[in-house]
Amino acid sequence: MYTSPFSERYIQKMKALLGNSFAEYAASCSQPPCFGLRVNTLKSDPDTFYNNAAKAGWKLERIAWIPNGFYYGEEMRPGRHPWYSAGLYYLQEPSAMTPAAVLGVRPGERVLDLCAAPGGKSTELAAGLKGEGVLFANDISASRAKALLKNLELFGASNICVLSETPERISARFPGFFDKILVDAPCSGEGMFRRDPGMVKSYEERGPEYYIPLQRQILSEAVRMLAPGGRLLYSTCTFDEEENEGCIRFALDAFPEMRLAEIEKKDGFSPGIGMPECVRLFPHRIRGEGHFLALLEKAGSGTGEAAGGDGGSAPLSGGSCRAQEGFGAGRALRGALRTSRADGRSGGHEALTGVSDALRFVEGWGGRGRFEPGRVRLERERLYYLPEELCKGPAADRGGLRYLRTGLLLGELKRGRFEPSQALAMALPPGDGPGRLMLSSGDERVIRYLKGETVSLSEDACVCGIQEAARGGPPSGGWRLVCVDGFPLGWGRLHSNMLKNKYYPGWRWQ
Repeated sequence: MYTSPFSERYIQKMKALLGNSFAEYAASCSQPPCFGLRVNTLKSDPDTFYNNAAKAGWKLERIAWIPNGFYYGEEMRPGRHPWYSAGLYYLQEPSAMTPAAVLGVRPGERVLDLCAAPGGKSTELAAGLKGEGVLFANDISASRAKALLKNLELFGASNICVLSETPERISARFPGFFDKILVDAPCSGEGMFRRDPGMVKSYEERGPEYYIPLQRQILSEAVRMLAPGGRLLYSTCTFDEEENEGCIRFALDAFPEMRLAEIEKKDGFSPGIGMPECVRLFPHRIRGEGHFLALLEKAGSGTGEAAGGDGGSAPLSGGSCRAQEGFGAGRALRGALRTSRADGRSGGHEALTGVSDALRFVEGWGGRGRFEPGRVRLERERLYYLPEELCKGPAADRGGLRYLRTGLLLGELKRGRFEPSQALAMALPPGDGPGRLMLSSGDERVIRYLKGETVSLSEDACVCGIQEAARGGPPSGGWRLVCVDGFPLGWGRLHSNMLKNKYYPGWRWQ
């Protein structure tokens, strides 16, 4: 006889929802959950990663409906492998990978992840942009937004804007601005009962009735921020009809300009209740937990200043962020110093020298041709590289909203000298080259480095640094980029035959 930790009310609701397949669902709840990882396509392609993982003895199995997703066994610990610290993948429940994949962002688009923490879906959206356009990732909780920022920077995402705001405040600033919006709404979490039994108790305290008004409010603000012709993906990890199809019916009634778009059905996908365009994922029909997805489109062609034309970034007037060769242009220095003088914290010759050194540093580590000088800003001794969309229009005015990050933090000026950031290290491309300390994942120094310890180097590595400087290598001042299997982990600074650890303290292994 089936015994359940669920309340009788929940059991009866699921019987009414599933009919004859309820027994299959009930049986699936006693099965162990699935574990998945999603490859970061900013750093590797799925086939290459799969082959390298197989050589390392990993047993992975492809997730049928996620091109860069893999199952792994519970006995594995990929979160404690150096590849995780290099940002090669994100650990994510398989069905939760689906919303970002279905939204399908393209390079150059303006994208918003409105309820983004801890960042699983945001990291995939950022990878889809391929460094072009901008991703706004928001979470109303400041502590959760910090975790969101870490995961985006770990992935090497540079064209980001991380906020901790209410949807109402964001929509007041950005009406009709975004080409793509993901609303992975807070919900009663029925799809997580198998994975997290603690959710059952939470469900009894805060069931669907608590979340439905919140979901409708968030969805309404998201619609207001969507550009004409844009797409909005609404998702939850619950099975409740009113939290899912009910919220979509509300949106379609409240906003006549919105319509449902068809989501392609893969094996194991179920249609929505009375809405065949939607998708429901159940643990007895796929190897995953549970999700609901609905894709909405707003009428219009996407024309107008806020919508950005055809979905890409609109040209800038005056070319204030146009590409130039390298970082050596005087305009980059003048623009950065103009910001620093405005905040009254640095300026004059010291700031000019520090910014100049910083730009040469970034250029020497692979910045030439990858960064546009007009998008460099100095704010309170911190040097940022802004997405093009943050240089103009409503996004250029960042007053009044709580931002945790705007663009890529290149580093800081400390007493006039530049210190590169952890985020810059993660955004640099993989590969070998001057100034890189190349370690294999089996080298015990990798773990010591990730723990924040000093790392000893061979005499050859120290001599190599001297030779690199003599032949015009990176203007490093002793800086080294520590890499594992070719992928950057972070910075160190060379002193004799020792590498002083500069790995960001908040990321260190415990």
